Amino acid sequence: MPADRDIQKDGHFVASLGKAMTLLEAFAPERSRMGLTELSAATGLDRSSVQRLVTTFTRLGYLDKDPTTRRYSPSIRMTELANAYFWSQELVHTAMPKLIDLHQSLGETINFSRIDGPDIVYIVRLPSARTSFGASIVGRRVPALNTSSGRVMLSRLGAETRRRCVEEWPMRRFTPATVMDRGAVSALVEAAAETGYSIAENEVQMNELGVAVAVGRDPQTGGAIHCSVSGTAWTRERLEAEIIPPLLDAANGVG
Repeated sequence: MPADRDIQKDGHFVASLGKAMTLLEAFAPERSRMGLTELSAATGLDRSSVQRLVTTFTRLGYLDKDPTTRRYSPSIRMTELANAYFWSQELVHTAMPKLIDLHQSLGETINFSRIDGPDIVYIVRLPSARTSFGASIVGRRVPALNTSSGRVMLSRLGAETRRRCVEEWPMRRFTPATVMDRGAVSALVEAAAETGYSIAENEVQMNELGVAVAVGRDPQTGGAIHCSVSGTAWTRERLEAEIIPPLLDAANGVG
């Protein structure tokens, strides 16, 4: 939600709708089912407001209520919103055949992501046999600075924008190998600006090598194709020789 000062200046902003969206956004992998008290704590809204909102969303079909636990969870109707998003995105339409070809030819996990604020969001995920459930679901949000996809997309922006983002965007440690030094992250972003790709080793998941290339003519609205492989079966040198060339070819084909 926009900052309070921005809301106060915008006479077209519907505050009640903003609160309603805050409630829906409270649901997350670690909070997939919540009762009224939990929702109130997660959103900062009072219990009576939460009660009215969950009643409305339940009657509209966007929330399910467990009759035994009395907890709420997002309903299957929520997927319709994601479906509408995918149909509206021309870049996703254009990239999809290339993603499928990469997945079939390489036999490895292929993802497509976009930047949203300081995070990347996975839009398409074509998993390999070793991919976990959590790593196969679209919509996952990860700090951009901690991922090869985020770094390569950031590398396409202007030098001053890159510097500011590296200094200000949040980071999160996923493994002992996650790069948390901002100077080191800046160097990785600048390297991606020169090579056109970015590699991450064991940063989001141990024993994983990931490489990403940026796609789309407009860096503000483009995305990234990402391939992840087993760190026990692949070396960085093999990744550079066998994975990066077809990824760059695919990116050039998307435009």
